[in-house]
Amino acid sequence: MLGKDSFEGVYVSSNFLTEASRIGRLLQNDRILEGLPEGVVVLNSDNSILWANERMRQWSGRDSVTGMNFYAALNSPDILGPDFCPFQTALSTDKPSSTTLRSGKPSEFDHDSGSRNCDDAAPPPEPSLKDTSYFRIHASPVHEPGLPPQHLIVTVRDVTNDVFQQQKLVAIHQAGIELADMKPDEVAEMSIDARIDLLKSNILHFTKDLLQYDVVEIRMLEWEGERGKLTPLLAEGMTPEAENRVLYAEPTMNGVTGFVAATGKSYLCEDTEQDPLYLEGAQGAKSSLTVPLILHEKTIGTFNVESPEPKAFSENDLQFLEIFARDVAVALNTLQLLVAEKESTVAESCEAIHSAVALPIDDILNDAVGVMERYIGLDPDVVDRLQRILRNAREVKQVIQQVGQRMKPSQALPQGPQQGEKRPSLRRRRILVADADETVRSASHNLLERYGCIVETARDAHEALAMARHSEATNQEYDAIISDIRLPEMTGYELMVKLQEFLAHVPLILMTGYGYDPGHSIVKARQAGLKFVLYKPFRLDQLIDAVERTVTAPKTVSP
Repeated sequence: MLGKDSFEGVYVSSNFLTEASRIGRLLQNDRILEGLPEGVVVLNSDNSILWANERMRQWSGRDSVTGMNFYAALNSPDILGPDFCPFQTALSTDKPSSTTLRSGKPSEFDHDSGSRNCDDAAPPPEPSLKDTSYFRIHASPVHEPGLPPQHLIVTVRDVTNDVFQQQKLVAIHQAGIELADMKPDEVAEMSIDARIDLLKSNILHFTKDLLQYDVVEIRMLEWEGERGKLTPLLAEGMTPEAENRVLYAEPTMNGVTGFVAATGKSYLCEDTEQDPLYLEGAQGAKSSLTVPLILHEKTIGTFNVESPEPKAFSENDLQFLEIFARDVAVALNTLQLLVAEKESTVAESCEAIHSAVALPIDDILNDAVGVMERYIGLDPDVVDRLQRILRNAREVKQVIQQVGQRMKPSQALPQGPQQGEKRPSLRRRRILVADADETVRSASHNLLERYGCIVETARDAHEALAMARHSEATNQEYDAIISDIRLPEMTGYELMVKLQEFLAHVPLILMTGYGYDPGHSIVKARQAGLKFVLYKPFRLDQLIDAVERTVTAPKTVSP
C-alpha cells in the first residue's frame, strides 16, 4: 500500500515496533524492484502471482496481475526448455531452474486459459517472428527456516532480440554453405559466364530474402601493377552512373567502397548527405553499409548495400553482413577453383573448400578469445557476445566439415598404411595445433580431420595459451596439443610450463625439424613430463599414432 498510494503518515502499534523498523527497507526495496528493466514476480506453489513489478505488468498489458496464474499473465506462452516444468523443479529440488518461453500477441491467446502444463499436447502452429516474443525466466525458491519452500522469486528477461539474432545467424551460416556448395559435376558443362551468373543469382536470392536488402553492389579487387581496381561483379538497384564508375582501392577520392577496399575495414554511413566519403550509388539513398570481402586475411573485394532511409543499418546489420560477406568470399574462391580446375574430382573440391574456410575460422576463434581475455571482468555483455561468436564460428566449421564428408567418396580417403581404418578413438577429439607455418596449420586440418578430429590452430604461443585457457574455462579441454618447439617469442618447453600453470593434465606433443633443438627444449620438456615428440618430416601414420596414444593415455597430474 505504501508503494502504490499516498499517505500523510504511518501509525504503528507498540506491539509491532520491531516490525516497523523493516518498513523503510521494504519500501526502498520495492521501489528498486519497480524500476528494474526485468520483470520480477513472487509466486506461490500454485504458480499464482503474489506480487509483480511494473515491468511485468507492462508485458502482461494489465494494471494488476496479482492473483493471476503466471503463464496466463504472459498470454499462455509455449515452454521451449531446457526445463519444461521450471517452477515444479525449483520447489521440489530447492534449487534454481531456468527456461525459455515463446509468447504471441495478446489478442491471439485466451487470457483465462491458465498455465501450460508439463504434459501439454502438441504445440500450436509456429507464429511469425513479428508476432512473437521470447522470455528467459529464472525461478529461485524462497528458503524459510524449518519449512520446505512454498514461494518462488522469478525474474523474467525479454530475449526476443537475442533469439532473432541467433536465428538469423544460423540462417546466414546455412546460406553461406549453400553458396559454396557448387559441385563440379553440376557445373562442369556450364560456361564461365553461366557459373558466375549462377553464383550472382544465389547471392541476390539470399541477400534479398534473408538480409532483406534490395540495393546490392559487389566489386572484385583486381590489381593493375601496384594499383587495385574495383571491378563490378554484381549490381542491383544502383544507378547506371554508379554501376559504371571506375573505383580504386584507395582511401580518398574513391568513395566508401574505395576506402573499405584500401583499409579492409567495414564502413557504416548513417547519413549520405553528411558523409564526406559517400558517392551516390542508389538514387535517393540516405544510408549505406559496406564491408570487405576477405579471404585468407586479404581483401578480395567489397560488398555494399544501401537504403532510402537514414540510419537504416545498425551494428547488428554490420555483423550479419560481415559474416555473410565471408561466405560470399569463400564461394567466389570456390568458383575460381572450379573454373581453374575443370577436371577436379569431388574429393579435391571438398578439400579446397575446407582449406579455404578452416584457417580463416581459426583466425576468428583466436581473435575472439584474445579480445575476450581483455574484457573478462569488465563487461559481461561483451563477453557473452564473444562467446556466441565462438560458438557460431565453430558450428560453421563443423557443418562445412560434415557436408564435405557427405560429398566425399570412399576413394578420396588418404592413401597409406591407415587407409580405410576408422580409428574410433580419434572421433570428436579436440586437437590444438600451434605453429607459425601456415602450411603446417592447414595440413593439420586436412590430415587430422579425415579421422574425425576437431582441429583448431594457433599462430604463436600466446594464441595457443589463450585458446587453452578458454577451453579449460568452458570445460572443453583439448585432448591433444601439438606444438613446434620454436614458436614466436616462446619455446615448446616454455609453452609447456605455462600450460602447467592452469592445466592439471597437459597432453602436449612437440614437433622439431631434423632433431634440431639447440635450447634443449625437448630434454627439459621430457624432464617436466613430456611423453611424445615428432621429428619433421614425419609420415601421416606417425602423426596419427602419436595423437591416438596421447588422447588414450591415462591422464597424469603435471608437476
